[in-house]
Amino acid sequence: MWGNRKKKVAQIDSLIGHNTRIKGEINFIGGLHVDGYIEGNIIATNDAIFTLSEQGEIEGNVRVPNIILNGKVKGNVYAEEHVELAPNAHVTGSVYYNLIEMTTGAKVDGNLIHRAEMPDQPEFSLEHN
Repeated sequence: MWGNRKKKVAQIDSLIGHNTRIKGEINFIGGLHVDGYIEGNIIATNDAIFTLSEQGEIEGNVRVPNIILNGKVKGNVYAEEHVELAPNAHVTGSVYYNLIEMTTGAKVDGNLIHRAEMPDQPEFSLEHN
């Protein structure tokens, strides 16, 4: 029963490297992997996936359908589909989820709230010119 579930493979379309610091909101489509530091919200829709490595750090809210965290997030996490909290994940804020996996060592300094209580997602679009 539990072993039959297939994990989503993280396709990386964009990478923010270890020595990179960004200040501002990030809207993306596809896959985003962060090894660096972001001060601002991260937002995606559709079938997007966001991964945060052990070296990565976010100060802001993360609102992405599929999320894999192994670094630090100071803000709320909203996963409309699936969130995975790996051993070095540390969330200081609430985690809103539909499905959740939490490995030994992961920390949440906040609440775990099932998707039924998730606030509506703000609209955004990425138009190509």
